[in-house]
Amino acid sequence: MTDASAPVLHYDLDHEGDVSRLVYTFGGVDARVSLAPGTVVDTSSLDCFAGQIRSEHDHASVVCDPRYLNPQTGPFYVEGALPGDVLAVHFARIAPRHTAGFSTTVPLFGALTANGFTQMLHAPLPEMTWRYDIDQEARTVRYQARESAAMYTLPLDPMHGTVGVAPALNEARSALTPGDWGGNMDTPEMRSGVTCYLGVNVEGALFSFGDGHARQGEGETCGVAVETAMDTVMVVDLIKDVSPVRWPRIESDTEIITTGSTKPLEDAFRISQVEMVHWIAELTGLSMMDAYQFVSQAAQSPVANVVDTNYTMVAKVKKSYLPGTNAMNGVHARLKAIGEAYLATR
Repeated sequence: MTDASAPVLHYDLDHEGDVSRLVYTFGGVDARVSLAPGTVVDTSSLDCFAGQIRSEHDHASVVCDPRYLNPQTGPFYVEGALPGDVLAVHFARIAPRHTAGFSTTVPLFGALTANGFTQMLHAPLPEMTWRYDIDQEARTVRYQARESAAMYTLPLDPMHGTVGVAPALNEARSALTPGDWGGNMDTPEMRSGVTCYLGVNVEGALFSFGDGHARQGEGETCGVAVETAMDTVMVVDLIKDVSPVRWPRIESDTEIITTGSTKPLEDAFRISQVEMVHWIAELTGLSMMDAYQFVSQAAQSPVANVVDTNYTMVAKVKKSYLPGTNAMNGVHARLKAIGEAYLATR
């Protein structure tokens, strides 16, 4: 397949204002549309509040139904996908659709407050909402304090908090939860220009994504990033006859990245590190112990989130440390070229 001949799917997220018609799980729902491997998907997603927060005076606990948080675009049925295969999703472009995003504090949610699992006697923190102005041309988001006149400018860094496939065993898991199927990993590494690799658990993979963030700090400490609707262009492909991908992997032009999602946080760290050791051993032919030693000296370990029902850690290793290796047989470079060719025609 040449870059110019890739099939294109324009998919509209049609809910006619009824948020209950949207998808809020990974697994448990039928595919909305089918696509062939190698397809360019030009589509969009809503923010985690399904557009219900429109000003700094709106509170999520008032304007949002807690059953309808983190709506997903999809699921997409990928033709020919079978358990054991690997789905490759290259994000060619992730761009905010609006000129504003919102972040909030939510009662009993966040890393620095009591919640349903870590209970305290003190009252919940105040519920507040902040508006961020988004300037795509300047590539900035502007923070405006609520309790003073302070204002700061931060870099725009669009990403998707949720990217995943249907879980194994016919499970349906909330779009608020991350796991080995992907889901709500909330890692800033899931930005434009990366390719995500997901192990297929069910026929068709049933891939979904959403939860756009104009930017997010590592850890997503208060539990809510700069939430905004996104316009997204991605290339979805299928890889067969490769080593199993047990947990989501990410590849950029400069790094390979592994993830782990569970509680406690140190076990999420362990999963991401073990997966990186396995990937390094696959790429280099090193023994497990030699790969373990290499990762111990080469990896960076950013926190993705410490607020969701499971926490997520990632491990990163620079490709420059691994000369002569070719992750996933060059899929990232091939899908990137397809995405760039499509964007050049828009």
